[in-house]
Amino acid sequence: MASSTPHNGTLPFDISEYPKLTREQAGHLRHFYNLSSAIDGDWPHMGSQEPAQEFLDAYRYQLATMAYASALAHYHRMPAMRGLFKPLIRRLIHKMFRREVWGYWYITSQSGVRLDPDLKELRKPWANPVIRENIMYSGHLLLMTSLYAMLFDDDEFERPGSLTFHWNPLFWGMGPETFEYDNRSLQQAIVDEMERNGWVGVCCEPNLVFVACNQFPIIAMHLNDARDGTSVAKEVLGKYRLALEQKEMISREGLYKDWISVKQGHRATPHSIGLTAWAAAFMNTWNSGFVRAGFPHHAKGFITNIDGQVELQHPMVAGAYRAALKGDPTESQDSAQLLQAARESYKKNRSTILSPFKEPTFGYVVKWLSELGKITELNGLLAYADKHLQPTWEYGGLYYPRNDVATDEDGRWTHMDPFTGNSAIGYARLNVENGQKIMMDAPWTTKSLANRPYVDGLDLSQGVDCLRGVWDPHRAALILTFREWTGQGAKVAFDVKNLPSGRWKVHTSQGGRTTHELLKGGQIAVATTLDGCEEVDIVVTRTCDRSSGLDAETLFFLLGLDMPHGRGLC
Repeated sequence: MASSTPHNGTLPFDISEYPKLTREQAGHLRHFYNLSSAIDGDWPHMGSQEPAQEFLDAYRYQLATMAYASALAHYHRMPAMRGLFKPLIRRLIHKMFRREVWGYWYITSQSGVRLDPDLKELRKPWANPVIRENIMYSGHLLLMTSLYAMLFDDDEFERPGSLTFHWNPLFWGMGPETFEYDNRSLQQAIVDEMERNGWVGVCCEPNLVFVACNQFPIIAMHLNDARDGTSVAKEVLGKYRLALEQKEMISREGLYKDWISVKQGHRATPHSIGLTAWAAAFMNTWNSGFVRAGFPHHAKGFITNIDGQVELQHPMVAGAYRAALKGDPTESQDSAQLLQAARESYKKNRSTILSPFKEPTFGYVVKWLSELGKITELNGLLAYADKHLQPTWEYGGLYYPRNDVATDEDGRWTHMDPFTGNSAIGYARLNVENGQKIMMDAPWTTKSLANRPYVDGLDLSQGVDCLRGVWDPHRAALILTFREWTGQGAKVAFDVKNLPSGRWKVHTSQGGRTTHELLKGGQIAVATTLDGCEEVDIVVTRTCDRSSGLDAETLFFLLGLDMPHGRGLC
């Protein structure tokens, strides 16, 4: 039971100490919402270089990265906005079950001589996308659903049959097939595959195990262990780490091997920073010292900072730059001259590049920089993207449109792929240093969420961006900031849930103030109207219940003072 009394007022304390999202960060979240809300079968701005969803900018990678970025934003920046992030991440998971996303596997499962040079005939195909190999899909689905369970304490994807694939081509086949899993049975399928390959990892394509793609299920196993009270991740990780070392797949001094072929034992020598950066961005969760020690060696030549100008270099440019440094162990040569010489070498030889596709290196690198907290390099590359890579605003969302040209005539970076432009730059902007690591090491639990107030009933469909959404237990206050983005005004209504019993006051920067008595705890309904492009702050605070006289919060308010930060006022 609750009663409310309106009266005028302003905010009870200065909320500037609570960081709020930048325009760009909010724009990335809205772009995620825009893409996830597209009608099924429509994939705006998400078309990839390779038409069959087999390459590194495929739908699955974009969807997963948007989910990971949303999870980071919720956990680290707006933990009180459960009602905003839950439907967003759920929609992204839903998109992962579209047959356009995983149907490539029926063809890919047959393998090919590019993957297995000893192959004499194609394998018999199968449609089930997670039963064998294909960690490049199953690992992301596992982590997406594990994050959902952890962030919202919701077992929706842990129930039997909750992860169901429908293989139902319209004119082809012997009839529909259905493959039913849940998060834990999917995890077991992945563990079984790791064991089958001697613990070096699960194959992406047939016969090839990539270091990068095996990081995601390992993080998911940690999150699941926290929910189940098990130690699957610890057991798997011990064997996995040993296998990586024995196969010499990772190094502090050199780039990580791109992949290893299970049958032949061949390890692919990398020529780009891309897959090393992608792997390291998530390996930092469980191997942070190793990853951080390797950073200066891995980044050299690929990320340059000359006279304050941070740039990502094309792999051929970086290769020439690194080769020149090998002959100069003291690194006494002028960096600008080295870079210019490397670019001249690239311009002379770029016609020899044979690959028809370009990996999403820019996106991998900024994700890596964000996780390691390399602020100078990260901000430099983001500034480069904003200046040179055509940042575009659409329906309140920010993205960078696809451009298949690798460099300009001078050898400077121009390439933009949908993985980077739709999701990875947003991920980098929304992440914090050690963002994935902290989330894995200290996951939210049923107990930690049980008594935490949160906002429900407000999502990105209501014409406002949320810039703040935090619960401060020391002040017993919920701090929110919204901004109307359409320019047409918006009405906003939501509930603040999970509040303990007591007297609660809702303050708005518009001057509104209401008091609510919650006799047994519960929720408060909040509603306000925003003018076009208006930004509004709302603070919900618990005050002392006195039978007579003024409570402490009201006294401080009338005196024009901020409430002290701490307990003990009552």
